[in-house]
Amino acid sequence: MSTRKPAAPAFVAPPQDGPLPPWLQQQMLDLLQQRGHAWLLQGPSGLGQYAIALGLVRSWLCEQPQADGSACGHCESCHGVEVRTHPDLFVLMPETQLHELDWPLGEKAQKELDDKKRKPSKEIRIESMRDAVEFSQRTSSRNRGKAVLIYPAERMNHVTANALLKTLEEPPGDVRFVLATEAAHQLLPTIRSRCMTHTMAWPQQEQAAVWLEQQGLPAHDAAALLQAAGGRPHDALALASQGVMAASWRQLPQAAWSGQVAAFAGFTPLQAIDALQKICHDALLVRSGSVPRFFAIEDFPAADRLAGWNLLTRWSRQLARDRRSAEHPYNPGLFLEDLLSQARLALQPRRQSAGRAAGSAARPVANYR
Repeated sequence: MSTRKPAAPAFVAPPQDGPLPPWLQQQMLDLLQQRGHAWLLQGPSGLGQYAIALGLVRSWLCEQPQADGSACGHCESCHGVEVRTHPDLFVLMPETQLHELDWPLGEKAQKELDDKKRKPSKEIRIESMRDAVEFSQRTSSRNRGKAVLIYPAERMNHVTANALLKTLEEPPGDVRFVLATEAAHQLLPTIRSRCMTHTMAWPQQEQAAVWLEQQGLPAHDAAALLQAAGGRPHDALALASQGVMAASWRQLPQAAWSGQVAAFAGFTPLQAIDALQKICHDALLVRSGSVPRFFAIEDFPAADRLAGWNLLTRWSRQLARDRRSAEHPYNPGLFLEDLLSQARLALQPRRQSAGRAAGSAARPVANYR
């Protein structure tokens, strides 16, 4: 399989700390009118949890807030948040996420990574949580209180979450927490019970499509990617940044049906599994005579050219198992080839027994290292 790197995507998404879309701005203003020392922003991915969380801490720390409580955007405090150097803001993220969102690492962690003693963590480390707890007990530098932003909160393991509990129960008087999550069910019940909860609102499709066009996407790509993302605009932007546009997205069902690995070039294993799960979901809908959710009906072979329910549901379960191991250090190329082999076996109707097809689709992935 070719190891040539895919060309850089033509579309570059604007930074997530830019102006909030209208539906997020209204949610943030509503939250600013309420009192509480800890907020939990929950909902599926792509609805703007991180953007609202950052907007909240910027507003809490602003030295010249507007009448509605939102940040002015031009004081020294707002500038400190923008350039990631505010002394009264502590950001807790996995190290991979800190790098992706351009937040600095602590000196010790940065040195360990520079010396190649370990790889960047994909979880929120207990050492970082202890630093956050110690930070919350300090005196505010700019007399506007302190803020701790945790995203994605589900990346706290039990040890890290338990280290946070005591501070959430008895917080120092001038510190506020905002936890943003895309999987609230993975958080400890004791964490959830100590936070005021806000469930993210879904935007209207027309409103989200207009916003995507304002971010630089052509109208036809904005509509197709919004459907591909299940109506979640930030996920649609992520797809565009990945180099996926309307034409390439709509080719994926036929490519999966025929096992064409090249159509998924540039996808990480996790991104490929996400796309294949959407294809599987829509194939089940097409097979039952319903309208697909993530693709157009024309993107699929005719229903009688798709496999039956048994193979499709077995494939769905196998993809769920593959997702749990997608971030392991397997050979990405071989992993992707096997995913597409499974897709072809699951999508095409076969005269052989379903048991044989299912056995092929359930091969272990231990030999991808």
